[in-house]
Amino acid sequence: MSRECAAELVLLFRSGFRILALETFEEDRALDALRRAAETVGLTLETWSLASGLSGGGDGAGSFDSGLRALGHRGDPSLFAFLDAQRVLDDTVAVRRLRDLLPLFAERRQAVVLLGPALELPPELAREVGRVELPLPRAAELAELFRKELGLGPGEAAPPTFERLVRASLGLTAGEALRSLRKGLALAGGPGEEAVAAIVRDKRQALRRARALSFHDAAAGMDEVGGLGELKRWLRERRRAFDEEARRFGLPVPRGLLLLGVQGCGKSLCAKAVAREWQFPLLRLDLAAAFGGGESPEQTVREATWVAESLAPAVLWIDEIEKGFAASDRDPRASRVFGSFLTWLSEKQSPVFVVATANDVGHLPPELLRRGRFDELFFVDLPSQSEREEILAIHLRKRGRDPAQFPLAELAAEAERLSGAELEQVVSAALYTAFAESRELEANDLANAIGETVPLYDTYEERIKELRDWARHRARPATLDARMVDLFAGR
Repeated sequence: MSRECAAELVLLFRSGFRILALETFEEDRALDALRRAAETVGLTLETWSLASGLSGGGDGAGSFDSGLRALGHRGDPSLFAFLDAQRVLDDTVAVRRLRDLLPLFAERRQAVVLLGPALELPPELAREVGRVELPLPRAAELAELFRKELGLGPGEAAPPTFERLVRASLGLTAGEALRSLRKGLALAGGPGEEAVAAIVRDKRQALRRARALSFHDAAAGMDEVGGLGELKRWLRERRRAFDEEARRFGLPVPRGLLLLGVQGCGKSLCAKAVAREWQFPLLRLDLAAAFGGGESPEQTVREATWVAESLAPAVLWIDEIEKGFAASDRDPRASRVFGSFLTWLSEKQSPVFVVATANDVGHLPPELLRRGRFDELFFVDLPSQSEREEILAIHLRKRGRDPAQFPLAELAAEAERLSGAELEQVVSAALYTAFAESRELEANDLANAIGETVPLYDTYEERIKELRDWARHRARPATLDARMVDLFAGR
């Protein structure tokens, strides 16, 4: 990716941009890309920092304006990389000076590169700057680094676990990946399975530092999701659509789906089950967390999408997406994040399958529902009779009971308005009762637990009906059970 970044920098310079913004939190890789770009167009590369000035000699140290004044005395064709630029862009005098220097830059074949992880450009510069992002390293770049680290010459066979070492490191910066590899090799005594496991542990730690992104283990597969037959069928059809064979067949990479529906009916469980079924890593993006703390929410979300793309193929799960963007019409930051995220959803080429869930259609921005963001919008309603039977059977089986020993049809009929989550709690409550009385679980325990449960439907009946009315002609039912279709049409 650093080669692609260098090529983009060259293109912008040759197009006449004399201020470039290179966004990344990997300074070394960015400088490597800048060296490649400078060599390509016959320039030298000089760096500037607040601490050491131009090229470490002290000239122009102390402030952005001092650096630009020092730069004005340099006549050689050069790229000037201003490090930690995010810290100095609020200097209004320096910004004016930078604009005044633009004609001189053009004469001298020079350019200033603003380098930093989260560059908030002042409005005076917004239309003068060519922006470039340096994503996290992909598999090919990591493989090249790892071959050098392992001392493998050109054409020399790599150890059997090499591809797994590389795959385990996706999502890390180049520096993090190399340090994790060295640590794994030291702990395992070589590039074996233990080294792979050590890198995975390090990656989990690294992802915890990303404020809005977390790595999840998908414990349940589709066989542990009750009902939702139409949604399951749709997902099964797309399982092989991420392979190269699908590209040759002419299929686009699946983009993702939006699950809208009643709380507790399996939307989030489906997101986890997809990752388990497809054997993809599962990442959860917490949009609310992106707006907490002192970091730029735009950079936080951008970093999350970079990580997801570097791990691709992967499932990116966004729970209750409407809450994350609810303030986009009031908060300028939320509006910017929402806009850039929508652009990423529409234009991403990497196989990142986005599964977003929503409970409140009233707070869903209409732009999110436009075709091209997601492949499909599914409505997940309360489970039907047959689905309730299936859900009860799943939870009884998970807890070591034979579902055939219980009158599931009768129990499911009694639980008409219960959600999947409430049915799970019914099984748990019945087990607690039986355990407290030192006996085995009985059907009456389940029936009593159903009777004692106050359904969410009773509390939010009007909201649920509004949701059904909205979804009737806008979303696809997640189940095509005949009785459920009649119920869906009549409410």
